[in-house]
Amino acid sequence: MNGARIQIEAADGTIPCRTYHPPIGEARAWPAVVYLMDGMGIRPTLLGAAEKLAGEGFYVLVPDLYYRGRPYAPFDHSTLQDDPVEQQRVMGLVKLVTNDGVMRDLRAFFDFFDRQAEVQGSRVGCVGYCMGGPLALYAAGTFPERVTAAASIHGANLATDRPDSPHLLAEKMTGELYLGVAEHDPYIIPGETERIDAALREAGASYRLERYPGCHHGFALPGAHGYDTKADGLHRQRIVDLFRRNLG
Repeated sequence: MNGARIQIEAADGTIPCRTYHPPIGEARAWPAVVYLMDGMGIRPTLLGAAEKLAGEGFYVLVPDLYYRGRPYAPFDHSTLQDDPVEQQRVMGLVKLVTNDGVMRDLRAFFDFFDRQAEVQGSRVGCVGYCMGGPLALYAAGTFPERVTAAASIHGANLATDRPDSPHLLAEKMTGELYLGVAEHDPYIIPGETERIDAALREAGASYRLERYPGCHHGFALPGAHGYDTKADGLHRQRIVDLFRRNLG
């Protein structure tokens, strides 16, 4: 697997990113996937999961969505989930990640894909975890001609009362969608799952909402308290199949 650290110039600044893709020597262009991080940020386990997805035949771009708060001291991810002081620091960075801001970032990512001979980026996939989930769906509604497949994995804030709630763009989401929902998730407000489900159904969207029985928030992210090996494997197969159907 080939991996690299790169920087992409966007409207709001310079974004540190990681890329992963199969060997170029295989003489083909790889479908592009934007891998949208969860609140715990860039870390070895997240990058390992992105690299594993790339191994299925994709060019995976992992941006540091916290770049607007740089420079920031690295987090100790081995203790972060149990450290209230560090969690507050994370929440300060989370507030800098907005739908409109990330959509501006995505335009820069699309331009980057267009310049890479090894990338087939006319149809892009987005997958997001936790806070990245609503961003993936919002991207599908904002750039329907480009984001032809999107997945939200234990995503929160998919259907809220905010004017930029992803569910309000349901009618514009013409690509195929996948939503993986934990049975136990304190980050999802009561009725939220039913609300996004109804919005997508009424819009005639092509989607699958799958509940993961017995699973908790973070089931797909190694190192998270809610991590579940079986659910991780299932969700990965779901998004691989999704992207293979719709990209390339």
